[in-house]
Amino acid sequence: MKLYQQQRAVPALLVGTLVLAGCDWLGGETPEIPLMAVQVVDAQRTDVPLSFEMVGSTLGNQDVPIRARVEGFLETRDFQEGTFVKKGDLLYTIDPQPFQAKLVAAQSQLAAAQTMLAKSAADLGRIKPLAEMNAVSEQDLDSAVAQEAAARAAVEAAEAGVDLAEIELSYCRMYAPIDGLIGLTKAKPGEFVGREPNPVVLNTLSDIDPIRVRFSISEREYLALARGALEQNRADDVGRQTREDRDKKPLDLILADGAVYRHPGYIDGSAQSIDPTTGTFTLEATFTNPDSLILPGQFARVRTSYKTLENVVVVPRQAIVELQGRFQVYTVNSDNEVVLVTIETGPVKDNEIVIESGLTGGESIIVEGIQKVRPGMKVAPQPYISPAERSALQET
Repeated sequence: MKLYQQQRAVPALLVGTLVLAGCDWLGGETPEIPLMAVQVVDAQRTDVPLSFEMVGSTLGNQDVPIRARVEGFLETRDFQEGTFVKKGDLLYTIDPQPFQAKLVAAQSQLAAAQTMLAKSAADLGRIKPLAEMNAVSEQDLDSAVAQEAAARAAVEAAEAGVDLAEIELSYCRMYAPIDGLIGLTKAKPGEFVGREPNPVVLNTLSDIDPIRVRFSISEREYLALARGALEQNRADDVGRQTREDRDKKPLDLILADGAVYRHPGYIDGSAQSIDPTTGTFTLEATFTNPDSLILPGQFARVRTSYKTLENVVVVPRQAIVELQGRFQVYTVNSDNEVVLVTIETGPVKDNEIVIESGLTGGESIIVEGIQKVRPGMKVAPQPYISPAERSALQET
């Protein structure tokens, strides 16, 4: 049995020897495995402005509801919906006939009261001389004086009734109280308006230049903004900063499509306290709107900076590896070896994250190929190409 195994081993050894000899005879060498390519960026030191984005909605500088102040049938609509109107332009008319009748009735009451006043005054004029001669009693004189005073009061009441009737009649014609953009009407000619459930507010007229944005921030964000302003104030050494100084900081308006509005805005109003039911603080900012691009009711985000971190290390967010609450990055040293570094992260700004400890700046950070590398392995570092740059290169 041993002899049989030895006989089988000899050909195997012979084949191995021949293979090695053949390789030497051909002059071949063992091929080297190429290093894995990874994309890296250098950890940069830069100033990072920190900001908040607050969700809000737009309002007109003035949003004036156009109300039917009297009841009646709507006769005319005298404007084009969705256009700008001038102060004093006629907007609506309501059937004036009932109010004209009221005015005539009030004028009649005034005429009757004036007649009674004239009679009472004449009676008093006759009785006074007689009372001086004791030709009539003091009671008759007092009665005449009282009747004249009552008639005079009746005239004043009738005059007030005429004024009220004229005012109600004037409400049948509604004029624009301001210059602004008017919207879609809530009632058409022929409808009864001015009393629920019929329309009372017929339209809204808005002054949209400037436009206002109302938004709320949390109590924590308010404290961060206030402290950031105080720190900036101390750095500038200009004494205590007033509320008006803080409100002069420019704001960015981010529209629903993600575009940043080209005109900066400024805070021009705020609540006097934190709302205890929501824990938020409400502010209003004003933005110029010369092109009428912004309309009331739009969704908007307001962005404001509150602090600048100076000369800090930043790396791309996709370079960060999180494992059991610990944050790490893979770096490449001068020998092209992978080194795993534990870091502490700070605020996030756009696609970059601030590194508070672990990196000093200038390290080569692996951004692409993180899943395939291990500490100690050698790699072939290449400059990182962002997706935007990659697509631009493909287009060219």
